[in-house]
Amino acid sequence: MLAALFVSRSRVEKMGKQQKRDRSNLIALTGAAALLAIAVNFAISAINNKHRKKKEIPGSNVRVNLTASQILKLAESIIKKSKQVHDAVASVPLDKVAYVNVILPLAELEAQQFPLIQSCVFPKWLSAFEDVRKASAVADRKIDAHISMCRKREDIYRVVKALTVTGDGLSTDAKNFTHFLSLEKSKDGKRKIILKSHQILPVLELCKVGSTRRAVAISYGRRCEANVTILEKLIQLRHKLARLLGFANYADYATDVRMAKSSSKVFEFLESLSASLNDLAYRELSMVKALKKKEEGECPFGMEDLPYYVKRVKDQQFRMNFGVIKQYFPINLVLSGIFKICQDLFGLDFKEVEGAEVWHPDVQLFSASDLSSKGLVGYFYLDLYSRVGKYAHTCVIALQNGLLNNGSRQIPVALLVSQFEKKVDGHPGLLQFPEVVNLFHEFGHVIHHICNCASFAKFSGLRLDPDFVEIPALLMENWCYENLSLRLISGFHQDITKPIKDELCKSLKKWRCSFSALKLKQEIFYCLFDQVIHSTENVDISGLFKHLYPKVMVGLPLLEGINPASCFPRTAIGYEATCYSHIWSEVFAADIFALKFHDDIFNLQTGLQFRNKVLAPGGGKDPIEMLSEFLGRDPSIQAFLDSKADTN
Repeated sequence: MLAALFVSRSRVEKMGKQQKRDRSNLIALTGAAALLAIAVNFAISAINNKHRKKKEIPGSNVRVNLTASQILKLAESIIKKSKQVHDAVASVPLDKVAYVNVILPLAELEAQQFPLIQSCVFPKWLSAFEDVRKASAVADRKIDAHISMCRKREDIYRVVKALTVTGDGLSTDAKNFTHFLSLEKSKDGKRKIILKSHQILPVLELCKVGSTRRAVAISYGRRCEANVTILEKLIQLRHKLARLLGFANYADYATDVRMAKSSSKVFEFLESLSASLNDLAYRELSMVKALKKKEEGECPFGMEDLPYYVKRVKDQQFRMNFGVIKQYFPINLVLSGIFKICQDLFGLDFKEVEGAEVWHPDVQLFSASDLSSKGLVGYFYLDLYSRVGKYAHTCVIALQNGLLNNGSRQIPVALLVSQFEKKVDGHPGLLQFPEVVNLFHEFGHVIHHICNCASFAKFSGLRLDPDFVEIPALLMENWCYENLSLRLISGFHQDITKPIKDELCKSLKKWRCSFSALKLKQEIFYCLFDQVIHSTENVDISGLFKHLYPKVMVGLPLLEGINPASCFPRTAIGYEATCYSHIWSEVFAADIFALKFHDDIFNLQTGLQFRNKVLAPGGGKDPIEMLSEFLGRDPSIQAFLDSKADTN
């Protein structure tokens, strides 16, 4: 439903007059069969006339005979330009929306980039050269990934939606174009929804019609029904594996090497947390129910209504404009702020290693030394900016593990990778607030890695207990919501001496935890479901789903007929019997912050204790023992619960 440059994979079913009529409505998307037919003539002509003198084709912007490197560079420039235009549209204040600053830029971008996109894409089918075909396929995937991102941009949707409400200055054609930036229409005039999260979630959050929300939620919940049988077979094989290794069930096998140690401990943790959240979840549910009653009358409240009314209440309470907030987070300023916070907190000194050998000019290498002893602690590379062929996500990779053996220490080396825009129109790139939080999170992994002083490589780096390894990174996220640290990492992009205002800082902190109990209850439900099926033989999966849901979800009714296997794929692959782990880490990170850092977020003494007692031992010491020694007591869930209640 978001106003992106690319909307739907156009298909031309008829040729002749129908093709001529449809062609005017095409909006570029890679892989469109109809556009292949258009491109064939160009490609064949280019191949047959390869050695002839090149001749300009007046009025055509299609580029043929591009080399592999030219295709990749063109794809990069297409994505960069598209992002610039979308960011500019997203930053338009809602009370200033107009045709010239919202619709016109998107329409002009579409017209300009259509032939360029096709120039990148059609060689994968037609080029005589393998390297060109491969480069074209890579470009296709990258452009598609950008399209998917554009579809999910709520900030663009809000701006376009605001213009559709006013309709000021729009011609008939412009109004039609504006309404087209939503979803594709079928022949009967209805909007097409595919069962993918990037379309389902916006519908559930934004659609005003309750019956539509319900129909979409049910269809989404019933997808992939055949997966239930597959999941049951997987679980049987997992139990068989666990018994061969001497465990009663797969859940005990999976948790044996983690902080939890046993499935029973996980059950105890999840059930205690769930029960403690009941009162807050009831209050949150009452608020959304009251709003639905006010807007829709006496219609019963269903699970399909939750995303829509949670968003409505949050919008009314906070009125957060993340397009405006983004303008306060130039990437250079955020990064320098992170350095300052980690230096002051953990007693480290960061310096760029000038002239170091790197794999791209944008890559930087930094050393980290102890402020007191001046001794080298570790190195880390920053590869932060987008380019063709690069890994598309933000993560930290351990390149060399720290190791302390016989008095000598092997220096740890880490790499932080992301895909941020370095510059836009000559100015430093701006970070969305979730990107700021993500950068803090990943830098927490960097600090954890370079401060590790384990005696064995097996216990060093990021090869740690999965229940424990995320705790320091999640702890670092807290500095994104505190006034002092937020002001340190923020500054209006046109005048960085003007940091984000205190009121907005407070709103961000409240927004972070608002309606968190209901959301967490849903996660707990799926985690309990995961534990039960992996700790019990021959369980009726569908029956369990129906039985467990009302015990956890405090009066929020379950949609009838939905398929549990389709709703929770992590149970099948990747997190089997360990889905609880992220909540586990969140709870303990909250406990650490509340007890040790909340009242003084820049306390060097506390930071050094955390560095020495929690980060340095790595996996060589039991995580519960490390946390208990640092906290001065056993870890508790209470601080986590208090943080949710305080902000609600």
